[in-house]
Amino acid sequence: MGPINLALREMRRRAGRFVILVGAVTVLVFFLLFQQALLGGLVSEFVGALRNNDADGFVYGELARDNLQASVVAPDTVAAVGAVDGVRQAGPVGVGTFTASVSAPAPDDRRDVTLFGYELDGPGGPDNVTDGRLPQAPGEALASDAGAGFAVGDTVELADGGTISIVGVGDELSFSVTPTLFVSFDTYAQARTAQNPDASMVPPSAVAVWVDQGADPAAVMAAIDAAVPGVDALTRTQAADEAPGVASVQQSFSVILLLGWLTVGTVIGFFFLILTTQKLPQLTLLRAMGVHTAELAGAVATQIVIVVAAGFALGALGTTQALSGGSSGLNASLSGGDLGSAAAILGVLAAIALAVSAWRIRGLDPVDAVDQGADL
Repeated sequence: MGPINLALREMRRRAGRFVILVGAVTVLVFFLLFQQALLGGLVSEFVGALRNNDADGFVYGELARDNLQASVVAPDTVAAVGAVDGVRQAGPVGVGTFTASVSAPAPDDRRDVTLFGYELDGPGGPDNVTDGRLPQAPGEALASDAGAGFAVGDTVELADGGTISIVGVGDELSFSVTPTLFVSFDTYAQARTAQNPDASMVPPSAVAVWVDQGADPAAVMAAIDAAVPGVDALTRTQAADEAPGVASVQQSFSVILLLGWLTVGTVIGFFFLILTTQKLPQLTLLRAMGVHTAELAGAVATQIVIVVAAGFALGALGTTQALSGGSSGLNASLSGGDLGSAAAILGVLAAIALAVSAWRIRGLDPVDAVDQGADL
């Protein structure tokens, strides 16, 4: 009798126990994958406009403390950054929050929106358009798509004056948990001037940078810091990860996910350890009949693989269905990387559970079958 047949016979004989375990693993996997998707959605709401940007890096004012909204740089900083070795092109970026109304669903539907201004032929624009196109002229915008109600063809009217036409929509492009419109820097400057008519000029919030092909963005950012005074240059990844609020959200969810995965490992490990302990007399008799410990451990391994695979598949399917049917406005989704990481973690936990049970099986002595009087 091979280990697979031995495992399947026992699972059929004790189907109730294994169904309960598969159900428990499914619920835990669903919870953890859902939390992982929420983490990704929340981070995208904070800094999606930076993470999914075509710029290789951003240069802030040195007092900004990694906060783009608090950053201001002098207009001549753009030229100074562009002159640094390794910089292919530099352009101004302007970020600000404005009150606006949208032509749909209702003309008086007022909301806060973030304008993300950049030079249309330079760095700083979004890199994932799902509908329509990128803005090509002042007065046009590509909108983030996170349940904010924007669609191609809508017209946004700013409360302080000016209209913007939505010509495109992209996923995961929000900034600072507000709907975001990518517009030309001139459109952003006009909105700022209308908001504050007494301002003599509108300085950039930051400088977006494209590095030379093949250049290391981190090395170029370090060169910018050394060559241009009064700035703090960050790669795109650094700008997103070090933004205010992102680290605390990631840390909180990381603790939840860690505890959750430890719970999954504990549930699987203790179930099979208890099951192995309960059937020690039968396993001892099988050893006395000449069944090798490797076959017995293989039977346990087969059961663990079936339970883990079924629980993971059902949990992933349930999470996908729950996310696709949600209507909270949070752009939460599971990527292939999320599923791959979860599967890898679950595989490691299953291996640990198998090792514990195999250790218990390894200690069986066939001679004990005589004293135990075990029977199958």
